[in-house]
Amino acid sequence: MKGGKMKTKVIEQLAALITAAFALVAALAWNGAIQAIFKKYYGTAEGIGPMVTYAIIVTIIAVIAAIWIGKVEAKHK
Repeated sequence: MKGGKMKTKVIEQLAALITAAFALVAALAWNGAIQAIFKKYYGTAEGIGPMVTYAIIVTIIAVIAAIWIGKVEAKHK
């Protein structure tokens, strides 16, 4: 059974890594989309002010999404 447990753990790790890779790709896609929206409404994002504003907006969105996902997860447990 030792070999079976190891194989299961390897499969679980691979699944987690693949999921994380897709999450990274999605995050990069959202980053580009949010930057494009930001530039459309606020002009170029070359200065420190716009870059900090963008970072704050993205952080707020990430925190809200994390809280929402946590609530959904807790609801289904």
